[in-house]
Amino acid sequence: MNVLLVEDDPGDVLLTREAFELNQVRNSLYVVNDGEQAMAFLRRQGEYTAMPRPDMMLLDLNLPRKDGREVLSDVKGDPDLRSIPIVVLTTSEAEEDILRSYRLHANAYVTKPVDLHQFIRVVRQIDEFFVSVVKLPRSGQG
Repeated sequence: MNVLLVEDDPGDVLLTREAFELNQVRNSLYVVNDGEQAMAFLRRQGEYTAMPRPDMMLLDLNLPRKDGREVLSDVKGDPDLRSIPIVVLTTSEAEEDILRSYRLHANAYVTKPVDLHQFIRVVRQIDEFFVSVVKLPRSGQG
């Protein structure tokens, strides 16, 4: 499974990579640091022309250049991309962010734990759910 992580915090990127390694997640993890890069990756534009279509996206809300809420809206509004499951993985516990994310058709909303072991457990649970439990469309089928 190809997973696109959209995250601007280098520490959270490192934690996610470590969580994938510690949990022996066999998914390919691709990382972009802002919303504009995320859309270019998804649309295979510029430096991302050879990148695979992600099977799932982990999306932070608070991003530079293009906010995660805008990315969520753009992806779910695009017939070619809307079938990609998006897990909002953010520090925000604000009710308005949770409601807005679901209104924009996020598939899940997860608050990032600050504790390393909890963070690793959350990433493992996300992976187990979307890899072992949920049936997803094959890559390239939107």
